[in-house]
Amino acid sequence: MTRILLISGHTRADALHTAALRTAARHAPAGISASLYDGLRDLPAFVPGEYDPPDPVSFLRLQVSAADAVLFSTPEFAGSMPGSLKNLLDWLVDGGDLTGKPAAWLSVAAPGQDEGACTALEVVLGHAGAKVLHPACVRIPLTPSAMDDTGTIGDPQLHQALLDLLQTLVRALAAPRPRAQPSWQAVSSLYPVVQRNDASPLRSWRAEIWRPSE
Repeated sequence: MTRILLISGHTRADALHTAALRTAARHAPAGISASLYDGLRDLPAFVPGEYDPPDPVSFLRLQVSAADAVLFSTPEFAGSMPGSLKNLLDWLVDGGDLTGKPAAWLSVAAPGQDEGACTALEVVLGHAGAKVLHPACVRIPLTPSAMDDTGTIGDPQLHQALLDLLQTLVRALAAPRPRAQPSWQAVSSLYPVVQRNDASPLRSWRAEIWRPSE
């Protein structure tokens, strides 16, 4: 079972960002457990060096720790992410809770309306040491009419797109990491090695460097 924590950067319960994540949580495909974090408004202001964090912060950190990945969806305010979401991230950065944690974002705005927020989010995630899964960072533009009376996305096509997003996130989690090139290969890319066609596997490389005088 893959556990995904969904975090909305909007403090309104009826926001499109929250509705999209709520839909994903309620209708997650088999094999995926998605839970929507709902404590954004309860978080106190970040206090650097707070060694005994308040209960809402401890609960947030517990949820992040239990998740295999975190999916954010945030509006853009004044060219960046909302201060409430930045406050949440400050607590997680301070605790090292996002170090190595896979993360992605969902945009529900039209192109050109939230690039500042998405960019700011990725910058902070980078400082936090999170692993941003870019294949799972997608844009699904929504309008208020897409939300039904239950606070979820009722349009079947948009509904399916949200479920596809969760599966894309799981596939990104399972994708093998690129193998690091060994140091000698990095050097040889700068100084190409030319193999000798007449070289014998039994000949020592020392014989090529030093030969006794005959």
